[in-house]
Amino acid sequence: MGVAAAKRDRTHYLYLAVIAAVALGILVGFAAPGFAVELKPIGTGFVNLIKMMISPIIFCTIVLGVGSVRKAAKVGAVGGLALGYFLVMSTVALAIGLLVGNLLEPGQGLHLTEAVRAAGEKQAAGASESTADFLLGIIPTTIVSAFTQGEVLQTLLIALLAGFALQAMGTAGEPVLRGIGHIQRLVFRILAMIMWAAPVGAFGAMAAVVGETGVDALKSLAIIMIGFYLTCAIFVFVVLGTILRLVAGVNLIALLKYLGREFLLILSTSSSESALPRLIAKMEHLGVSRPVVGITVPTGYSFNLDGTAIYLTMSSLFIANAMGDPLSAGEQVSLLLFMIVASKGAAGVTGAGLATLAGGLQSHRPGLVDGVGLIVGIDRFMSEARAMTNFAGNAVATVLVGTWTKEIDKERVEKVLSGALPWNERMLNQDGEGADVPEPRDGEGKPVLTKA
Repeated sequence: MGVAAAKRDRTHYLYLAVIAAVALGILVGFAAPGFAVELKPIGTGFVNLIKMMISPIIFCTIVLGVGSVRKAAKVGAVGGLALGYFLVMSTVALAIGLLVGNLLEPGQGLHLTEAVRAAGEKQAAGASESTADFLLGIIPTTIVSAFTQGEVLQTLLIALLAGFALQAMGTAGEPVLRGIGHIQRLVFRILAMIMWAAPVGAFGAMAAVVGETGVDALKSLAIIMIGFYLTCAIFVFVVLGTILRLVAGVNLIALLKYLGREFLLILSTSSSESALPRLIAKMEHLGVSRPVVGITVPTGYSFNLDGTAIYLTMSSLFIANAMGDPLSAGEQVSLLLFMIVASKGAAGVTGAGLATLAGGLQSHRPGLVDGVGLIVGIDRFMSEARAMTNFAGNAVATVLVGTWTKEIDKERVEKVLSGALPWNERMLNQDGEGADVPEPRDGEGKPVLTKA
């Protein structure tokens, strides 16, 4: 017990250090903006270290989740429920963004400068224009390239194929599943080592963004930022909170408190990807079965982008108003529905929302593309709310899908959220030494094919 407490204390200090690093980064950004901007590679380097681990984690998690289920139809049921829920929530988020955006009418009175115009053109240049390209991009060149290129949807495809293949192999595939389970433990251990660099990465990222934007830019764009944050809060606490309480009987505040460290990590890195591995581990510890977690969480990172939907909605209205060319009701619906489809696969990567925004405007209203530069200065701050909303949506979705498929231990959920069965950082390593992750079970309460 003493050893466990010591380890908890060390990780507690780690996240206190992240908070201190964020505060120090803000101070440095204001005091020495020129120097602060040069620190940007530090933050970028830490996020890249995390992204390096995403593909192997997603692969191992999905293969273990799908491969350990006896019937392929069950995987389809979980995936179908998840995708259906994601589609409905994206539509709700879009509607809320439209409502608040039309009420606030952000962007009135701003003027487009040549610098802003150039920034908008730069974002549009790298944006995807073709839906066909997006669909073909899901298929990797080779099995290995899905991992080397860091494409989430490509990794999802390969992992699903491997999972179904192992499922079809039956008992002959069990040694492979056990081997992948060992690889997953190795990957999580590496991730735990990387996390100790979080304070340094948080300091570099925050200092750079404050140094780049400064106070004036934030003042002039305060309305859209505040409106966006309030809209995300309404969606999370009112919409998601109500659904979670009615369907699963779970208190949203308790769930968000349980995931507090992950939200802090997202806040400091501006990317929900940085917390994906920890969400997988914590949802299993919460009491959701491994197959449901393994399918719902990675899929949600590509298809459940509620924060991105709100961002695209409000940013489009902001740009149109700022350029004196407001969107009609019909244009709002058609443009933003296109953007929701185009945003799938962004997976919370910093800057992906900005590129999607530029691509959507270029396809539907080319005259508004230059206005994307108005958002560039505050996109980093909006990206944080976007990523945290996406993350909260995926956590809630995992609990809901587990409830609908009857693959959640409700007694364990109560114990975990009440603090009677607390999270221990050693569980992330999955080294078997005191890790307390429940055995995955099917809808009838029976153990699944294998235990990794």
